Order: sequence, then C-alpha cells, then structure tokens
Amino acid sequence: ENDSSRQVTFSKRRNGLLKKAFELSVLCDAEVALIVFSPTGKLYEFASSSTTKTIDRYERHMKELQGAWGKASEEHMLHFKEEVASLEKKITSLELSKRKLLGDGLETCSIEELQQLEAQLDKGLASIRARKNALFKERIDKLYKEEKLLLEENNRLKVQLGMPSSVPRDQQDVDDEEEDEDMADVETELFIGPPRKQN
Repeated sequence: ENDSSRQVTFSKRRNGLLKKAFELSVLCDAEVALIVFSPTGKLYEFASSSTTKTIDRYERHMKELQGAWGKASEEHMLHFKEEVASLEKKITSLELSKRKLLGDGLETCSIEELQQLEAQLDKGLASIRARKNALFKERIDKLYKEEKLLLEENNRLKVQLGMPSSVPRDQQDVDDEEEDEDMADVETELFIGPPRKQN
C-alpha cells in the first residue's frame, strides 16, 4: 500500500524480468518481445529483434489458429448433426416397432412382418414365463426354509415344555408315501349280483 515501497519493488522486478527475457532470447535463440507499463504509465520494452515484427507474427499466428479452430468446429458440428439425424431415425423406428408390438398400426404390415412380430412376442412371453417361474421357485424355496426353521423352533420350545414334538414336513411326506405303498398292497374284490353261498 506504500507508494515508495511499491515503486522500489516494481523497479527490482522489472529489471529481473527484462534480464530473464534477454537470457531466454540469447541462451535459447527464442524470439522474445516484452512490454511493461509502470503504474504511472511509463513504457518499458525489450525485443530480441523488433517488437512490432514480433507482435505482427503473433497476430498472424492467432488468425491461423482461429481459422483452424473454426474449420474443426464446422466439421464437428456437421458430424454432430449427422449423429442427431441417425438417432432420430432409430427412435422413430423403435417407436413404430413398439406400436406394432402393442397391436397398433398393423394395417400396413405384410404377412411376413406379422409372422416376425408374432415370433418376437412368443420369444418375449417365453422369457417372461421363465423368469416368473424362477421367481416363484425362489419364493417357494424361501418359504420352505422359513417353515423348516419355524418347525425346528417350535419343536425346541415343545421339548423345553415337555410336549411331543411335531413331525417335519419332509418326514411327513415320507410317512405318507409309505402309507400309500401299504394301501397299494391290499387286494380288494368287487362282485355285483346275489350273494354267493359260503363254503
């Protein structure tokens, strides 16, 4: 904030900057142009060749860059427009296919197109049914596991209370199968008519 201190700092940094610009031009064979205005508006400059020539070269270079950027931007915009048009066509085709799958707009379809739609629907229904059956099976297996855990917990509580335990479902199924087999071994005879005399 002190004016005198700021002027001293400016002089030191200006001289250091001019020295670095000179070293850069000499040691690296670079074209350097440096322009500095002091807080009072005084001009300080350094140029390895000519400040005006260096500025002209800079302006020509920037124009070339702007032209290259503009050309690249035009090509990018053209490519972007082509992609947008392609996506619009795909969206239109998908919407038309969706309508046909829902049963709308079938008046213009040929027999081959209708057969293709029918095949797509059959394939989709098969996938839906397979997934539904898999979910049902997972749910049933989960319920069986929960039932088994509840029966085990119920039996444990009955044992603690001195009550007879329940038969698990899998064991009950085995007993039912054995009972069905025993019933199958029993022979029966059916006779229609007057009763026969016993010997």
